Amino acid sequence: MVEVFSGRTLLNKDGDFVDPELALRNKVVGIYFSASWCPPCRDFTPILCDFYTELVEEGEPPAQFEIVFISSDKSSDDMVEYYHDMHGDWLALPWTDDFKNELKQHYKITAVPKLVIVKENGQVITDKGRKQIRDKGLACFRTWLEAAEIFQNFNSF
Repeated sequence: MVEVFSGRTLLNKDGDFVDPELALRNKVVGIYFSASWCPPCRDFTPILCDFYTELVEEGEPPAQFEIVFISSDKSSDDMVEYYHDMHGDWLALPWTDDFKNELKQHYKITAVPKLVIVKENGQVITDKGRKQIRDKGLACFRTWLEAAEIFQNFNSF
């Protein structure tokens, strides 16, 4: 699992608690720093949804990829509304978990949106996930898999 979330609890879109050890095991993880009040976030989130859907929900087999949303919203209500209205069927750190501030500091987040792609051990593959998705589409995932040393057979990219 991604060690950075060790001992934490994540949420799915249904509001259920998810164990990160099970949900993130053997996956490339995109840590998505975003907020509802941010126009570039609202522009990129649908693109990220399409990327995620094609890889994980429509991929055969499903890609070994997961996203964890880290909110910079001003309230829990804002985060929940944005998460439910615009985000894909991925995971989120609860808004009330102050660990989000440690993550922002650890990954040197100074502005949103930011998509940091990490290996299972939390080591950064790239902090330019947003740009790579915009520039290369699904092809960037193969690069991330290789960097993470996760081997999966895909015909789709």
